[in-house]
Amino acid sequence: MADLGFDGKVVIITGAGGGLGRQHALLLAKRGALVVINDLGGAIDGTGSDKGAAERVVEEIKAAGGEAVADTSSVATPEGGAAIVKTAVDAFGKVDVVINNAGILRDKSFTGMTPELLNPVLDVHLKGAFHVTQPAFLLMKEQGYGRIVSTSSAAGVFGNFGQTNYGAAKMGLVGMTRVLAIEGAKYNIKANAIAPLALTRMTETIMGDKLRDKLVPEKVSPLVAFLAHEECPVSGQTFSVGGGRVAHVFIAETQGFFDADLTVEDVRDQWATITDQAGYGVPNNLAEETAMFLPHLR
Repeated sequence: MADLGFDGKVVIITGAGGGLGRQHALLLAKRGALVVINDLGGAIDGTGSDKGAAERVVEEIKAAGGEAVADTSSVATPEGGAAIVKTAVDAFGKVDVVINNAGILRDKSFTGMTPELLNPVLDVHLKGAFHVTQPAFLLMKEQGYGRIVSTSSAAGVFGNFGQTNYGAAKMGLVGMTRVLAIEGAKYNIKANAIAPLALTRMTETIMGDKLRDKLVPEKVSPLVAFLAHEECPVSGQTFSVGGGRVAHVFIAETQGFFDADLTVEDVRDQWATITDQAGYGVPNNLAEETAMFLPHLR
């Protein structure tokens, strides 16, 4: 079968000045994509800036024969998100793909979490993806094509100590992805999310030496490229990826227990039935989840 190419496709990648974003950019540019490298160049906690971070990746891509432009706008504001999309349109005339990758960390246990730690993380991860994707989504609707890949995390899907802010933002991206998939379906816009495991600036302090060599960022990028490609067959899904492994993460619902006169004691007494995972369903949207109630309500 032929290799998957991106000739002429315009791709926005946020947080592409290093780590995962840089590897996504290098791979897609190598396969013909015209890439907007967005990066504010801040520290891991989001403070400061280095406008050279994005430029260095652009130079790297151009040196390899690819095409790219730099953008140093912040994803954390609506104006910044609009500016990033404008950079793509001004340079290449359209937007085909958005890869929401920008992120910061401000970890703290729940009782020590403050607004100063919570809000910036929500602003960059969750609101940042919204700020960039919304103006791009409008363009995608007009042209009848688009691909959106957002970077979630196992910390959001499964939880992790000390990351209330990060986990909430990352699970929020899963919810946003589901809705974008539904609203974009008739316009050939597909949206998916990844939960990556890789060595980056944000994870280097928690990776053991043995894992550091195996969980390199470039092993995440093949999945991102596939989800960003026109041949991608799915939408609204989340995938775990790292070290060469790719797995589907899905939300399921048990068959449950029904009684029209449900009591507190029923919930207690039928707990094993309520939580029995045999015969579970995997609804793809609210309507399908509601349909699981219908046999009991007729």
